[in-house]
Amino acid sequence: MCKALAATRKVYRSVEPAELVKISGSIHHGGIVAVVSAPTLLSPKPSDLKLWAAKKNPVLMLDRVGNAHNLGALIRTAAYLGVTQIVIADAPESARPNDAAYRVAEGGMEQVTVWLVRDLPRLIGDLRAAGYSVMAAATRGGHPEGGKVANQPVALVMGNEEHGITPKVSAACTRQVTIPGTGAVESLNVSVAGAILMWELFGRTKN
Repeated sequence: MCKALAATRKVYRSVEPAELVKISGSIHHGGIVAVVSAPTLLSPKPSDLKLWAAKKNPVLMLDRVGNAHNLGALIRTAAYLGVTQIVIADAPESARPNDAAYRVAEGGMEQVTVWLVRDLPRLIGDLRAAGYSVMAAATRGGHPEGGKVANQPVALVMGNEEHGITPKVSAACTRQVTIPGTGAVESLNVSVAGAILMWELFGRTKN
């Protein structure tokens, strides 16, 4: 690694493990810490939506998911299942792709494109107009069958860890879906629920 950096004239410094912990803010640094610029998040254009629909690309939309670790875990699952388009609501509560999200994503961040959207209900309307069925995850009251959608591209919306999906976003969706449970606990962690729903909506339909 050091030889490769030296050959390309990149600045690097060798330090003791304890200093790596201080620099990275984590014991899970893997022996390497890189200082990089934060990515610029763009909003999708109408041409992007048309391309997604033509290719029937699955889309994961996050309505104010606030924990960076949950964001990273969702992106890791999305990358594993081939969900390459991730849309984040442009809200103060929304987690962004930071160092913690990258670390938890375990390489998944490089396999997806993350978009930032100010008006999520409007984007959902545009996706529906383009032919998408848009599913809103709900802790209760939604359809239990999940992803039985015939010959349509699908987008999944996951909500904030505490408050869920906003009423405006939920109303804009095609329908709500709920993971049936025993009722012993109120709900699942958003990254766990997202993994189950992504498998039901996207993973099962691949073959």
